[in-house]
This record gives sequence, structure tokens and C-alpha cells, in this order.
Amino acid sequence: MHHRDLGSQGLRVSALGLGTMGMTLAYGSSDDGESTATIRRAHELGIDFFDTAELYGAGSGSNEILLGKAVKDFRDEVVLATKFGFDMAAQPFGSGFDSRPENIRKVAENSLRYLRTDHIDLFYQHVSDPDVPVEEVAGVVGELIAEGKVKYFGVSNVGPQYIRRAHAVTPVSVLQYEYSIFEREVEEKILPVLRELGIGLVPYSPLGRGFLTGVVKPAAEYPADDMRSWDERWQGENYTYNLRATQQLKQFAMAKGITPAQLALAWLLAQGDDVVPIPGTRNADRLEENAGAADVVLTDADLKHITQVLPQGSAGSRYPAAMLSNFSTA
Repeated sequence: MHHRDLGSQGLRVSALGLGTMGMTLAYGSSDDGESTATIRRAHELGIDFFDTAELYGAGSGSNEILLGKAVKDFRDEVVLATKFGFDMAAQPFGSGFDSRPENIRKVAENSLRYLRTDHIDLFYQHVSDPDVPVEEVAGVVGELIAEGKVKYFGVSNVGPQYIRRAHAVTPVSVLQYEYSIFEREVEEKILPVLRELGIGLVPYSPLGRGFLTGVVKPAAEYPADDMRSWDERWQGENYTYNLRATQQLKQFAMAKGITPAQLALAWLLAQGDDVVPIPGTRNADRLEENAGAADVVLTDADLKHITQVLPQGSAGSRYPAAMLSNFSTA
């Protein structure tokens, strides 16, 4: 597995990471034993960048506990990233924010305990809090870095000006943002700022929440606790358009002797050496398939063809309008 520098602050990780959200949240029922085996297999394959969050445990710490237990025998060989910023008591779930300094510190202490570690490698603000200036957030994380409890600061789901304001207080190492062949919002205004400031990009949902794996079904066929049951990209004409496009990508991938998922991840890796996708999976076989993307080389002609298949990304929004309104795009 190749390694890449994420930003200019010294954070170096495997070219592909592993997102663990789906092991406890958003994609239906899961099995802790299978998830643990997948995390450990990732380490065997050279993946050393693991992503979790307070939110993924719905306030119980379950996702961080699962990850901490799985990596306890090789903790010093991996980079653990987690996130703060939601109000776990707000209803409906995920609708409230809390980046007050006292909550950031509380989440940090909980995460240290759940992850069985004395430091968090990368601590993200998961989403902006309209009631707390970013300068205050960055200042608290800077204090945690000075105390040795955190190594690197990251932000997520925010735009250029927010990033600049945070970076001016405490250097930002990483932005986490949805980015894939399906979703390319980050390219026009955000990516140039990241490169100007020396900040790495960690794309989440790099496989379009599974659509770009080539194995997909209509929204109605997913259980109610699977976010794909309400995702706009799985609905009606959006689904038809996206399915047609992914079928073309699948045929192109097969002609190159790779899978659609490998094609999608290789496309992301080709967008720059400062890009490290974190595909999520609970299955070790799927993990091995994803890891193979690190060795796929796409030509300029390949990249052009892929963009022509989906020139504007997918049909349908990545989140409902009400949810997107909570993200700071400024």
C-alpha cells in the first residue's frame, strides 16, 4: 500500500483509509465480529488510516469502542481520526450541533477512553456550529494539541472562508468532504484553497454510498434504517439516470480488468497526491477489492472518458435540502 502526505503539517497515511460509520450506523444491521475482522484485515493489507466519529455511535461510543478494540494490538502503527460537533441529545437524531469548548473537551476525553489511546491522531469538527465561531473551535483544538491529546486538526463539510478562518488560528491538516465521480462540488472553489494552504482532502462516500460499486437496487428495496432508502439519488428518474451511467462505468472497468469500485477509487486517487479516500465497508472481501485500487493506473484518456460519462456528477442531491442547509459552504 502506497502512502501519501495529508497536508503540510506532517500527517502521512496510506493512500486509502477505512471509514467505519457503516459498522454501527446508517446502512442497516451489522455484525461486530465481521466488522472487527475487516478492520484487522485492513491493517494486514497496509491500510493504516481509520475514520470514526462520536456521531457514529449515536452518543454511546459504540463505533469508537469497536475500532479501539480492533486496533489495540497495533495502535501505534495506525492513524485514528474521530470527530466532534453534534448534540447527541437533540431530536430528531443528528439535528443539533454543539462545538462549545466544554463539549469539545468532553468529546475528546470520551474518544480517548473509547479508542483506548492516550492521543487522537486527527480530530475533526464534524459540522459547523452556527452558535460558536470557528476561531473559538480552532483555539480549543489548538489547546488539545499543545496538551498532547490531539496531533492534527481537521474540519469537515465546510467551505473556503470557514477553512481560512480556522487555519488562521490553528493549522488545519485535513478537510473531509464528500467527493466522488458522483459528487464533485469540492472541485471548483474548495480544492484550490486547500492546495493554497497546504491542506489535504479526505473524500468520504467515495463510492457514492455504494452506487459506484456496480451493485445497487432501487430505494424501496432497502430497509428503513438504510439511508439509501431516502437518498435522492436512488429515487425515480434520478435512479434511472445514475444506474445507466454506472452501467457504462462498469463496462469500462471490465474492459480494463478491474471492478467499478476500483475504477471509482483510482479516479479519486488520480485527482492529486493530497487526496486520500476512506471507503467504508463491513466486509473483508470488499475491503480487499477496494485496496486493489491503489495499484490501478488510469491514463489521461481514461480520466477523460470517466468524466464524459458523468460530466456533472450524479442526478439527485447528496442530502435533503434541510440537512444541506446545516453545512457551512462559505
